[in-house]
Amino acid sequence: MQNLYLRLAPALVTIIELALMAAAGLLIFRSLRRASSRPEHSAFRSLERAFGRFTRQRGLAVIVVAVGVIAVRVAFIPALGIPQPRWNDEFSYLLASDTFAHGKLTNPTHPMWIHFESLHIIHQPTYMSMYPPAQGLVLAAGQVLGHPWIGQLLVTGAMCSALCWMLQGWLPPRWALLGAVLAALRLGILSYWMNTYWCASVAALGGALVLGAWPRLRKRMSPGNAFLLATGLVILANSRPYEGFVFAIPIAFAMAAWLAGRDRPPSGHALARVVLPILVTLLLGGAATGFYYYRVTGSPFVMTYEVNRGQYATAPYFIWQTPRPEPVYHHQVMRDFYRWELGEFQKNRTFLGYLRRGAEKLLSWWQFYLGPLLTVPLLALPWIVRQRKMRLPLLISAAMVAGFAVQTWTLPHYFSPATCVLYLFLVQGMRLLWQWSPANRPVGRALVRAIPLLACAMILLRVTAALAHAQIEPAWPRGNLERAMLLKQLQQLPGRQLVIVSYGAQHNVDGEWVYNEANIDGAKVVWARDMGEIDNRELLRYFANRQVWQLSAVDPDPKLAPYFPALKTSLP
Repeated sequence: MQNLYLRLAPALVTIIELALMAAAGLLIFRSLRRASSRPEHSAFRSLERAFGRFTRQRGLAVIVVAVGVIAVRVAFIPALGIPQPRWNDEFSYLLASDTFAHGKLTNPTHPMWIHFESLHIIHQPTYMSMYPPAQGLVLAAGQVLGHPWIGQLLVTGAMCSALCWMLQGWLPPRWALLGAVLAALRLGILSYWMNTYWCASVAALGGALVLGAWPRLRKRMSPGNAFLLATGLVILANSRPYEGFVFAIPIAFAMAAWLAGRDRPPSGHALARVVLPILVTLLLGGAATGFYYYRVTGSPFVMTYEVNRGQYATAPYFIWQTPRPEPVYHHQVMRDFYRWELGEFQKNRTFLGYLRRGAEKLLSWWQFYLGPLLTVPLLALPWIVRQRKMRLPLLISAAMVAGFAVQTWTLPHYFSPATCVLYLFLVQGMRLLWQWSPANRPVGRALVRAIPLLACAMILLRVTAALAHAQIEPAWPRGNLERAMLLKQLQQLPGRQLVIVSYGAQHNVDGEWVYNEANIDGAKVVWARDMGEIDNRELLRYFANRQVWQLSAVDPDPKLAPYFPALKTSLP
């Protein structure tokens, strides 16, 4: 039985969702058979009429979505806790957050930087995250308010609101709010977009602004909508530049076709109310982005990501590119990580490896974005693709698929700019299902009604399981709790601390411990790599006023121990 549980554990939530759907399907089938030609239950009709009246207040609906997401997740803090960083990317984003929160764009290279080298950050020419600035800015806003996760909480609520606003531009108000509620239940409360520091919600927010502004501009040329569209593009350029660029290509072609086509608007009116606001916003955003990179890398045209990959990585970003020569690494753990990357790249270059990786990507994306429950509305996809109004979303989807097909790595949040497109398809599919009435029985209506109810049931079930410590998924709160616990202990000690971390052959390349604050010298706790007794001496001299600890990151239960106190006291 234990072996069966271990095999099913990675997909246990999905299996439970499928079981709930099967039970709901059986209930729907039995109720429709008994009901035959009787009218629908009045309770559903009353609830739907009240829902429809509320959704006519479009602005209020948008606000309520964000408030609801934030309030629900905050209410679950006693059960789920506040997440801790775990993945290398999260620590990198938090470095950017700490930098921005202290009013800086980057940090000077530390004299002992070799001891602090870590994944996804640069130390030359400055000390900073390798990622674009949008995620760090969001987390910095949270840090200023008290904790970086507050920024993640707020931007995820804003993303769900933006999806509601976007859907209002394409669909009737009640369907728009329903789509936003589903996004809140799927992405906004228990997903890793909310419960980590990847900050994927910011790119989804940018995509929703772009796609939501487009139909509004077509109906009414407004500088405000033009500004929102351009703002969404700036957000994408500063969060997921490559995927944002791919997402924007069909939008650019659609806009060019509209402004220069047979039914084009008056040129002077379009120039003043659409083209100029977009150009001014993009120019200002581009100037700000260029200035940021100038301060960090020394050139407005060189991204931090390029600097990091050029210094450390051998595996290229696209599958047609050739691996670079391996640089000289100062640390075994860094070499292991980038050799692992190269191995994954080489596997992806083979035909079978490419197919296997593609299948893994599709499965992980399906589990994250859809699962069994939200796959149901996509049964109407053959009818959706025939609709004229869906041509642009379909083109965006095709562009995104083509863009992902040539990438070496793709995680679910890489698709985040096009989350708005997916939810447009989902809600449009639900609208079509709503009309499905075989043998004059409202099967489609029953299915559509069941989807949000089952989504709510899954949230309650997962939170209840967390409270009961029933392992149907990884335990809450999420993150590297061992590091967080040791960091808390160190922060409570008198004086400043230095932790020298060593690794072994069994080290997990994704389980990194050596990450520091933006101001290393001013930090209460500094984490450094063990470079051997001789090379560590310069670090101990530099931090002579700190209590020094050693830590083995590969121990099942990592613990702090004093670091060679005799050696430290004998140093000149």
